[in-house]
Amino acid sequence: MPPPGRRFKNEPQKLSSVIKDTSYALKLMWKVSPVYVLGRLLANSGFALWRTFFQRVYFLRELMLLITNGAEFGEYMRLLTIFTVLSLVAYALETIGDYIWDVQAKNIYKGLNRMIFDKASKADLACYEDPKYYNVYQRATEVVSESYYSSFIWDISEIVSTLVSLVALISYIMTVDVRITVVLLLILPVFYFEARRNKLNYKMDREMTPYRREKAYVQRVVFLRDYAKDMRTSDIYSVMRSRFDAAVEKNREVIRKYGWKTGGLELLNNLLSQVIPSGVAYGYGAYRFMVSKDLEVADFTVLVTAVNSAINSIRVMASALASVQSSALYFGNFREFMNYENRIVSGDRGIEKIESIEFRDVTFTYPGADRPSLRGVSLKIDRGQTVAIVGRNGAGKTTFVKLLLRFYDPDCGVILVNGVDIKEYDLSQLRALFGTVFQDYKVFALSVNENVLCRETETDADRELSREALVASGAWDKVSALPDGAETVLTREFDPRGSGLSGGEQQKVAAARMFAHAFDVAVLDEPSSALDPIAEYKMYEALMEKTLGRTAVYISHRLSSATLSDRIFVFENGTVVQSGSHEELMNAGGLYADMFTMQAQSYRKGGEDEDGARF
Repeated sequence: MPPPGRRFKNEPQKLSSVIKDTSYALKLMWKVSPVYVLGRLLANSGFALWRTFFQRVYFLRELMLLITNGAEFGEYMRLLTIFTVLSLVAYALETIGDYIWDVQAKNIYKGLNRMIFDKASKADLACYEDPKYYNVYQRATEVVSESYYSSFIWDISEIVSTLVSLVALISYIMTVDVRITVVLLLILPVFYFEARRNKLNYKMDREMTPYRREKAYVQRVVFLRDYAKDMRTSDIYSVMRSRFDAAVEKNREVIRKYGWKTGGLELLNNLLSQVIPSGVAYGYGAYRFMVSKDLEVADFTVLVTAVNSAINSIRVMASALASVQSSALYFGNFREFMNYENRIVSGDRGIEKIESIEFRDVTFTYPGADRPSLRGVSLKIDRGQTVAIVGRNGAGKTTFVKLLLRFYDPDCGVILVNGVDIKEYDLSQLRALFGTVFQDYKVFALSVNENVLCRETETDADRELSREALVASGAWDKVSALPDGAETVLTREFDPRGSGLSGGEQQKVAAARMFAHAFDVAVLDEPSSALDPIAEYKMYEALMEKTLGRTAVYISHRLSSATLSDRIFVFENGTVVQSGSHEELMNAGGLYADMFTMQAQSYRKGGEDEDGARF
């Protein structure tokens, strides 16, 4: 099966696409913060012109002329004072500018991150089955995490500013001796070597991406509380450490692969851009001053300084151009990620309520899997029915939920809602009609109220709605005893007054989300998997009350809830093998009757729970 959505690229972008990527990056940065872009260009150009021409050439020449022409000391000091004052003003403005740009850079950081987060939050779930997605996502985030957005604008401003100062320097050099400008031509190959070296660095960095992800995974696992007990009661840490060491060694191999090439290019770069041009310029200047004697000492001194400044400016420009090329490639990764097109595309048909749900000969295989998770599933659920989807682990129950919520689309067959293909409906409107509790529930490092309402809680009405939902899910007694009640942040990762909850209590908080929201159809995928039987029974009572008169779909391998359902669908190996009421299925025998009998026997032998209650 092909990867989801648009295929991500396997190879680095070619040089021919750098112009497009650079244009894209400039438009993107201008869109996020035009003040930062324009301010950097103007400020850097002004400061570069001051430092490289006025400070190092113009004022130096004027001072040297005063000395060689025998001017008064007071005249020399007046010029020096003007130079000092202007220097202080220039550096003060530069310091203030740097502060302003740092503040503006945070706006870019926020804006780009928000774009990435918004895109990632809407990506197809199938992306999480594709390693390429994670690689492209990480490379896209590097635009922000590695500050390529900042270095890109800095490099663009360096190119513009050095060009301005270079024009001034070359203009001065030509007034002294036009032939000396030939020396600057010796530096031109540096542009090629810098571009080549940066491209190799980019390729090296790209090859290291999957190994960086492996290292980051180990760092995350060792840090997170979820894995702490397993780490301390098994030898899994040694396995993770070996994976980390292997990833580091892989990165070292990549560095060794490219290291000699980049080092050789850097050596050639320094030779051609610094050693040879400086030597030629110094020799030629000395010849005119000492042999031809047609060059004044002031002009000789300033000429050498001007040539060095021009050489340095060309080196800076070459480095900035190569860096822009490298940054543009990273922005190409960003564009590739942002241009990803979902396969799950919203329709434009509105929907206000759900009268019926029908799976008609639906088959589905996860990306990369070698066999279908659902095979020819056909079933129908009418409004107001309470339906149980039961079966052993791996039978396809959760996959059924994912297709119902359009996290995936079937490979063949059709899912109908109100007799209409589900693909025709507006996706946000459709999902808003479902109240869900997932098997792999998650709580966030936010307050209990925010976890329940899934938004910021600002009013007493919000807090009361959250409290009622927590009471219904059975979590209120525990939550009300927390240090700050329902305002307590779950986990102490960011708040020392935060608190952790047991798996069962977390599941109750997750279930409270459904109680706090209006819905048309309740979908509960193993909503009590972490609860003991008594807590489970109480939750189901509340769920039955909340869903009275509404459609409810229970997904469970525990069959106690099935007895309360109007209709039961039994899944096995990705298909529906039985359907009917509890009594009908028990009378018919088969898989459901066998599973129910076995679970009933295990409950009778189960003993007491932690509160002393029998089950």
